[in-house]
Amino acid sequence: MTTPAIGTLLRDWRQRRRMSQLDLALEAEISTRHLSFVETGRAQPSREMLLHLAQALDIPLRERNALLVAAGFAPRFEARAFDAPDMAVAREAVQRVLDGHEPYPALAVDRHWTLLAANRAVMPLLEGVDPSLLNGAVNVLRLSLHPDGLASRIANLPEWREHLLHRLRQQIHASGDATLGELYEELKAYPVDARGPAPAVPPSASIFVPMQLRTNDGLLSFFSTTTVFGTPVDVTLAELALEAFYPADEATGRIMRAMVL
Repeated sequence: MTTPAIGTLLRDWRQRRRMSQLDLALEAEISTRHLSFVETGRAQPSREMLLHLAQALDIPLRERNALLVAAGFAPRFEARAFDAPDMAVAREAVQRVLDGHEPYPALAVDRHWTLLAANRAVMPLLEGVDPSLLNGAVNVLRLSLHPDGLASRIANLPEWREHLLHRLRQQIHASGDATLGELYEELKAYPVDARGPAPAVPPSASIFVPMQLRTNDGLLSFFSTTTVFGTPVDVTLAELALEAFYPADEATGRIMRAMVL
């Protein structure tokens, strides 16, 4: 397969960010004429210029490497495996954050929503999940929306499903990742089967979308936050996200404290 010209790749990223040539030129502090020449192939950008434009376009580190390779340069950013020995400090920091969030669930995922780490509060919530969904590389979104996963116990499944699919669409738009596109099509095809009567809407639902999970201990209602590393120069760390769940009502907090502590 022929790799698109570097100018074409830059133009595609600019259009994905919905920026005009003038917008990008102003952001990167270069002339529109030079940018036009780069996009049409009349000028060959230097390695420094490529990285400068990629920064202005907020292109993910993995794709910045791809741009550099397409232009004939060596990759700039390393991509160490999360379980690599020289990632020990990062793994320890991630686990410390997750453990510090107990008794509430928290987990770390990679760019494709593969589970990398979790705290003790996560496993009790997975009771009844088909073991096949927990073998090998566990995809958190698949685990949430698969009929044999958590879907049958999510009381507000249609609302929570749309929330997750919306986040995934935004991620696909920002990254252009084909694997995420395939995951989106898979998840979208799952049936929506919210069993039983709809639960009462918690007051918190007016400011965020909660996940309401039926358990043997009662209905749990959570909202989530996402944390990322602030200044990563490693591809893996740049793509890692920590998802922390907080109780959306006092009953959920009380149940989780009894369950985990």
